[in-house]
Amino acid sequence: MNILAHGYLSGRNTDLLIGNFIGDFIKGDPANPRHNLTPGEVAGVRLHRAIDTFTDAHPDVAAVRDLLHPRCHKYAGPAVDIFFDHFLAVNFQEITGEPLIEFVSYFYQTLQANVSRLPIGATRMVDYMIRQDWLTNYQFMDGIDRSLKGVSRRTVYPSGLDTAIEDLELYYDEISKHFSYFWPALVEHCHQTRIDLLTLL
Repeated sequence: MNILAHGYLSGRNTDLLIGNFIGDFIKGDPANPRHNLTPGEVAGVRLHRAIDTFTDAHPDVAAVRDLLHPRCHKYAGPAVDIFFDHFLAVNFQEITGEPLIEFVSYFYQTLQANVSRLPIGATRMVDYMIRQDWLTNYQFMDGIDRSLKGVSRRTVYPSGLDTAIEDLELYYDEISKHFSYFWPALVEHCHQTRIDLLTLL
């Protein structure tokens, strides 16, 4: 899953949200003193990794990866993450009970208020994300296309992500159906994972 899902699945817990947001910037054991993370932030990094592990192994995610593989090959996984954030954004109020604009405002404000706790790379990403309002724009095909092209510019090998919006348009209903099966299972998994992680603090 991508930024919107990771943020929402942090459950309105600031430490978990920060750790979850910086998860891709932390290598190795997040509890290692070199990372200088609070126990709550360590739990957030572990939540991020639990989300990624569950997502990568889920059959509905694998089915979408298979659809995208002819174009994106090894980068089909990142494409699925972005596509699923689109379906989360489009259906946000229906499936969470909260308007997207309210959650996005909370998410941006929380990161801005805690920017000193973020690695430098994550700080730069927050700046771009808020200025370009990535999360709100995930609702729209143009926003998804810009996100895909942004990731494509950072890949080492040709990724197909720069044209992957064509697959979203072609398989839109099928991908939406896989998301609708996958999302409740992920929410349930994260609910229990958050309880387990916070119990250890």
